[in-house]
Amino acid sequence: NKGQWLYIEERMPLFLCVVLFSYPYETQQINFSFSHIPSIYIRTKHYSPQENKKETMSEIENKKQQQEQVQEQEQESSATATTWPDIEEELAIPEVLHTESVKKLHMSIQTEWDYLQKSACQTAAGRALWKHVIQDPLAHLFAGETHLRNLHTKIQKDRLKNAREVPGVILAVRTLWFDTRIQAALDSFDNDAAQVVLLGAGMDARSYRLNCLNKSDVFEVDFPDVLEAKTSLVQAAVKSRADLRMTAKSLVRVAIDIRDNDWFEKLKKSGFMPDINTVWVLEGILYYLSHTEAMQVLNLIADKCAVTSTVLLADFMNKPSATLPNSVFDFYSDWPDQLLPSLGFSHVSLSQIGDPDANFGLLHDPLNLFNKLLRLPRSTQIHPDDGTPCCRLYLVEASGSPPPDNPIENKV
Repeated sequence: NKGQWLYIEERMPLFLCVVLFSYPYETQQINFSFSHIPSIYIRTKHYSPQENKKETMSEIENKKQQQEQVQEQEQESSATATTWPDIEEELAIPEVLHTESVKKLHMSIQTEWDYLQKSACQTAAGRALWKHVIQDPLAHLFAGETHLRNLHTKIQKDRLKNAREVPGVILAVRTLWFDTRIQAALDSFDNDAAQVVLLGAGMDARSYRLNCLNKSDVFEVDFPDVLEAKTSLVQAAVKSRADLRMTAKSLVRVAIDIRDNDWFEKLKKSGFMPDINTVWVLEGILYYLSHTEAMQVLNLIADKCAVTSTVLLADFMNKPSATLPNSVFDFYSDWPDQLLPSLGFSHVSLSQIGDPDANFGLLHDPLNLFNKLLRLPRSTQIHPDDGTPCCRLYLVEASGSPPPDNPIENKV
């Protein structure tokens, strides 16, 4: 273009240079760049009756610096390797999934379960394919071949495209965050008796893989169909694996729909003790509930803070996440760290995917979705760079305990 600076790299084909210089031009200044690739900037000018506005050298240098900054950012991003799950090129299916009883069971899951029930198997598939960071002995069996192949195919395709967001990484980070917080919560009870309640337990296998549960009574709460299938799959695993052992002190599966008003009474009838220290685990469940249902569950758990030491571990979606087109989600909270104290929890901490305690070495790329969101205020709903919704997942720990006994009353 007339009146602009022409950038010529040393590697530019000679014939192209000849063509460029065959046009009328006026050389005003030559600037040699001392970067690793020698370059020349030549001011070109067509012979025309109208003169274009001349750019100053400072403007040229500014443009060059901007280009170099973009290149450095891209190089930094590419140099920071994306962490991909350690999966085989050809998916290896465990033999137990080929047994007739297990195949029949997973076939009924595919044909009879709704999207909410199937999400339990999808979660298990993510844990199975991220096995290098999540040691889950039952994940492949719980997931089933269909969900394993679907996720495996997506990971392979995205790897070929060098995608920044790796399929399943958010689930892997979420799982590891809950694992670490469960252990920390149990440690905070100073070896006192404790219970762990998994609401919407799905195909969770923590009772078979977390050693920190060895002194805790675990209650898995979910739909009857889900827990019935899970029990059958565990029985199949026991037959095929002699080394499979439960790590929890005890395990009770409670077939309850927590959308029902009497779910807590049913939980107590199953052996749950309201006056014993309890960790409530609500992983991947709240946003499937309506606002009324979710608040009823949260209020009930918050009320237990007045009875015994209570820890709530939950993940919350913000509004953009729950209101995407064709979303199956309902409940959301943009500020769960403000909501939970209003319900009665005395201590609340919040993390986002990518934070130092919610990273686990799996999110290196500074330009991936999660790290980019961390640089924006939480109040931002639309990303200023590309106009996409700022979809966030909050990992929240809330706790509370009854006030200490009054020493004067104790003396009396």
